[in-house]
Amino acid sequence: MEHKHASHPAIASRLKRAEGHLRSIVKMIEDGRSCLDLAQQLHAVEAAVGAAKRELIHDHIEHCLDGGGESAKADLKEIKQLTKYL
Repeated sequence: MEHKHASHPAIASRLKRAEGHLRSIVKMIEDGRSCLDLAQQLHAVEAAVGAAKRELIHDHIEHCLDGGGESAKADLKEIKQLTKYL
């Protein structure tokens, strides 16, 4: 079963940019760049991946969990599981 949201292509694009950025950091390490430069660039990649993760989770909560009726308990349980990834 395919599970796609309208935000998935944008999230995939962000992650592809982060992937390219990460590859450039590996090259920086191989080239002997300063640790300060490396830490700064790793922080930027980490922030980009974190933002993509939050967008994915927020989109899922908004579009997949309705919070009402019989599914309310299951939805709440899923929200609790999701929050450990924020």
